[in-house]
Amino acid sequence: MNYTLELNTQEAGSNIVFNTIVFDSFKVNIVERYGGKMGFNPKLWEALFKVRTIGNEIIARRDGNLRVKIKGDQLEAYKKLSEVLNSYDYKNRLINRKAAEEDYVHFILSLVIQNYQLN
Repeated sequence: MNYTLELNTQEAGSNIVFNTIVFDSFKVNIVERYGGKMGFNPKLWEALFKVRTIGNEIIARRDGNLRVKIKGDQLEAYKKLSEVLNSYDYKNRLINRKAAEEDYVHFILSLVIQNYQLN
């Protein structure tokens, strides 16, 4: 499945980070909320995501809600994956960027499959 990963689109000084994964027929909007100073060791407090059509219509979950809050063990796994994408090694191409991106996308895609009925 083809995808495009758009990372860290945020406003200056904001503690909220917006990431987007665009697939062929839908996209996933991810919102990360951080505590502390963004320039000095920020801590990820929560992560949410929504699934939208390419035309920006929100797709409802199986239970009727619109967004999914990542919590518990899944949040810990998400923190590790997002730390890799925000690392010095990733930004300076010292690690395999494609593998790091694929791990992140596959994790989010597994959460989408668990929570949404996609046709």
